[in-house]
Amino acid sequence: MTKLDLDSLVDVLKAVGEPTRLRLIALLASGDLTVSDLTDILGQSQPRISRHLKLLGEAGLIDRYQEGAWAYFRLKEEGAPARLVRELLKSASESDSALTRDAARLAAVKQARSEKALAYFAEHAGEWDEMRRLHISEAEIEECLVRLIGEKRVESVLDLGTGTGRMLLLLKDLYRRAVGIDASRDMLAVARANLDAEGVTKAAVRLGDILNLPLESEDFDLVIIHQVLHFLEHPERAIAEAARVMRPGGRLVVIDFAPHDLEYLRADHAHLRLGFSHQAMSDWMKAAGLDVEKVVDLPFSGAEGRSLTVTVWLGRDRRILMAAEAETHYARNV
Repeated sequence: MTKLDLDSLVDVLKAVGEPTRLRLIALLASGDLTVSDLTDILGQSQPRISRHLKLLGEAGLIDRYQEGAWAYFRLKEEGAPARLVRELLKSASESDSALTRDAARLAAVKQARSEKALAYFAEHAGEWDEMRRLHISEAEIEECLVRLIGEKRVESVLDLGTGTGRMLLLLKDLYRRAVGIDASRDMLAVARANLDAEGVTKAAVRLGDILNLPLESEDFDLVIIHQVLHFLEHPERAIAEAARVMRPGGRLVVIDFAPHDLEYLRADHAHLRLGFSHQAMSDWMKAAGLDVEKVVDLPFSGAEGRSLTVTVWLGRDRRILMAAEAETHYARNV
């Protein structure tokens, strides 16, 4: 674990050594908040809050994410400065009047966020229910996913097209940190509300394009693309982008439909692809540097022949295997 030198330690302590900034740190440790959220909670002006956030950002303590006209802030998960302030927060009295008041106002902000998200979800629930009637239950799909992934702890998870954040919640006991990406700000609001409700702070959701991810290369051990590729004109590009952000030996799980002939899904539900064959998915994964390790078909018999088979593909980045083979070859020839 990286430790701080004396000058860096002093810089971090100076950054948080002010009541408002320490209160901000305590709030941002709970997840994503906007400047507007923070002004409502602390009762201070936007310029004042923005100035404090700028100082905390310069000290490497918080992350800032832009979503259209809104910017979200949160306490960093990684790095020695963030670890230090998290330890400082543990020493704060739970009965401190300012922190107690902030926590109550934070709960009110999150409740309002949840109500707004639930309204959006309720508005579209009918569409999603119709789709669910065409395939095997989500519970059975999730059971298959968990079985394929296994019980071994994962350092970092990326969920592409995170939607309601269900995958982040399902796997919360498996990973140390996780990120969900979605192109819909409305769905991100739903996901944030769901993470808040479960008290999950080690997962964050971000606005982004699945074909051009706002993420560094080789940063995730497990990437999930759940019921997203059939909406894309070029799904192979999404797989290539997923492979780009995977660490050597990392895994990709794709959950989508097998080939089908339900043409009305194009017009009524914006499906651009009517499922994917095993061969097509294998070709795309291989082109991205991944080997297909496992394929599971989950068929379903619906009414009047209107049913879909869900397929789960598990791929693995082959770079660790290639390195091991190279070492073996070298050892045999020295």
